[in-house]
Amino acid sequence: MSPSRIFAILRKEVRQLSRDRLTFGMVVGIPVGQVLLFGYAINMDVRNLRTAVADQAQTHLSREFVSSLGQTQVTRIVSEVDSPEELEALLRSGEISIGVHIPPDFDRRAIDAARPAAQLMVDGTDPTILGVAGQLRQLPIRFDSQARAAPAGNIEVRAYYNPERRTPVNIVPGLMGIILTMTMILFTAVAIVRERERGNLELLINTPVTSTELMIGKVVPYIVFGLFQLALIVFIGRLLFDVPVRGSVLQLYGAASLFIAANLSLGLLISTAVKTQFQAMQVTIFILLPSILLSGFMFPFDGMPRFAQWLGELLPTTHFIRMTRGIMLREASLADLWHEVLALSAFATFAMMAAALRFGKKLD
Repeated sequence: MSPSRIFAILRKEVRQLSRDRLTFGMVVGIPVGQVLLFGYAINMDVRNLRTAVADQAQTHLSREFVSSLGQTQVTRIVSEVDSPEELEALLRSGEISIGVHIPPDFDRRAIDAARPAAQLMVDGTDPTILGVAGQLRQLPIRFDSQARAAPAGNIEVRAYYNPERRTPVNIVPGLMGIILTMTMILFTAVAIVRERERGNLELLINTPVTSTELMIGKVVPYIVFGLFQLALIVFIGRLLFDVPVRGSVLQLYGAASLFIAANLSLGLLISTAVKTQFQAMQVTIFILLPSILLSGFMFPFDGMPRFAQWLGELLPTTHFIRMTRGIMLREASLADLWHEVLALSAFATFAMMAAALRFGKKLD
């Protein structure tokens, strides 16, 4: 063994790494990003759940009760409606996590331990939210300034969409977004870079194929693969975990097609920024981690800090998970989820245009 030769190899590796800005960025970015993401996204103390109220009593006591709900910081009143049917519509579209129904005879019910004074209508697709909302059952209903209160447990909690509180019902629809994010971005980014590494891209440049035609030809097969993966996940989820598909299967595939297009566009954009397949995999992992933690897949979205929610809204996975859970579990339609459709469409359009511009420059 020669120390001088070992030192020469070490010096070469250091120089090579110093020139590889992406790898150096990953060395710093991955640990910093993981600490920040895990530190802020993992929050078991869920707060500020979006809540709507249907106060049909409109008394001083009912208004005091609504005020005390807000003071718990578990709920965040975002809307007031007139009927429980409107609360159900908001739950179905995913605009709220909890609906509070206060009946017209609320004051009489509050002093009768045998009858629930109010009803909490909870989106049970996330068992965590259901567990947190259950704590509100012990919220006292105060009658006067002397703090006399109704008996504890005088509030009824009704779980919608997942009354058994089964975790797979929440996990499997969200897992669709995570799997498609990982595979679609990685496959597309690696496919383009592989063509460049093998020299095939230079051959394609000499043909009449335009950059747009090349991208479409590369993308279409992966759309088919993505839809096959979706069917496989739905089949396994139904067969092994009894995960329902209450909404339209065609609308589920429509949502998936839009999401796949967004991920493939992002993969194409990544392929224009990296030079090797290894770099493409690095960037994919860097995107996958926030998609898991900030999309509402593992932790309630409302429980995260505001700036973490802003970052989550920029991820296509966030919007697709809302769509899958809405269609599969709450029987929502794409019309009910039009916010998510609009967000995914905008992301796919922007990523595809950016990729086409960068791709055109490279082909030139």
